[in-house]
Amino acid sequence: EVQLVESGGGLVQPGGSLRLSCAASGFTFSNYEMNWVRQAPGKDLEWVSGISRGVGITSYADSVKGRFTVSRDNAKNTLYLQMNSLKTEDAAVYYCATSYFGIQYRGKGTLVTISS
Repeated sequence: EVQLVESGGGLVQPGGSLRLSCAASGFTFSNYEMNWVRQAPGKDLEWVSGISRGVGITSYADSVKGRFTVSRDNAKNTLYLQMNSLKTEDAAVYYCATSYFGIQYRGKGTLVTISS
C-alpha cells in the first residue's frame, strides 16, 4: 500500500524558513517522480515543485522559484522541500504526491501558516 506522510509544517513569520519532509512507503521510491502540491484556503490545488527519479531533475512553479528547493534521499525514502523567504501567500496545506501505476496518491498534508 502506497503511503505518503508529510511533516514539518508550522507557524513561521514572513521571511522565515521551514523544511518539509515526506516519508514514503509501499513502493520503490527511487523509481518514481515525486511532487509537492499545496492548497490554500478557498483555492484550488497548486503544483509547487517536482523531482524526477534517477538523477533528480528538479522543477518549480514560478511563484516559488529561487526560494524553495526540492530534494530526495532515496536511501531514506524521503522527499524534502526547503522553503526560504516565506511569504503570506505561501500559507497552505502542503502535500507530497506521486503517480503509481496511473493512480495519483497524496498524503494527508502538513499545514504551513505564515503570520507575524
